Amino acid sequence: MHSAPLKTRRATVDDLPALKSLWLAAQLPADTLEARLTEFQVVENHGVFAGAIGIQIVRTAMLLHSEDYADFAVADPARELFWERIQTLAANHGVFRVWTQETSPFWTHWGFQPANAETLARLPEEWKPLAGRWLTLELKDEDAIKSALGNQFSNFMDSEKEKTQRVAGHAKKINLFIIIVGFTVGLVGIAVAAYLFIQRHPFGR
Repeated sequence: MHSAPLKTRRATVDDLPALKSLWLAAQLPADTLEARLTEFQVVENHGVFAGAIGIQIVRTAMLLHSEDYADFAVADPARELFWERIQTLAANHGVFRVWTQETSPFWTHWGFQPANAETLARLPEEWKPLAGRWLTLELKDEDAIKSALGNQFSNFMDSEKEKTQRVAGHAKKINLFIIIVGFTVGLVGIAVAAYLFIQRHPFGR
């Protein structure tokens, strides 16, 4: 393992010259990638730019792309540091699955597997035009989580329905009480009016 201290961080505009040189040497679309600078994490070797990897997140999926190194002697140690950042970003953004077309054995060592037809159906539409062999790693059981969320939502809706029914029933009771009180007050008012009328105009006079 390379003994030199390495450091990873998010790419900045100051890294563009080194990044563009790297992309051009690797025959990557430098102009397109420049517009996506914020996706890149870089690795430094003794404070000197040594490589980079792109990390794009679409909904619950993450794509690792455009990985390259100016010094391949630090590639695997750098990947270990990148992998720590990848896991942190995935946790912070609620990522269920990571995808890549990178070919280094490092990624299969960490659990990435070739995507079969069933798994490829989960690939975001934004990435389907990309030609190449896909590797993928499931970080969380997407189906189980969606099922759990669906059950929670169903339970929530049932609870809200019961609450609405209770409120509606309570409102009906209040309305009935108001009607009864109003009817009673009306009868009392009629009775009082009749009494006053009789007092003022007694029968037989």
